[in-house]
Amino acid sequence: RFMENNILNEMDRVDPNLRDEILAELFLNKMMDNLKRSKVLEKIDQSLKNKDKEAFLRLTEELKSVS
Repeated sequence: RFMENNILNEMDRVDPNLRDEILAELFLNKMMDNLKRSKVLEKIDQSLKNKDKEAFLRLTEELKSVS
């Protein structure tokens, strides 16, 4: 939380138009990361249902990169 507060305090010093653009980009990036994470979790669930150990191991590694 400290880092988030520090970033927000620094954002007050940035030009309002640029600040809005930066915040929108951060928001979109976070949403895309959440979507990717959800998709990988769905695939992990499917690999468990299919008892596909190789896919499960590959997907859990992939999950680490999107978490």
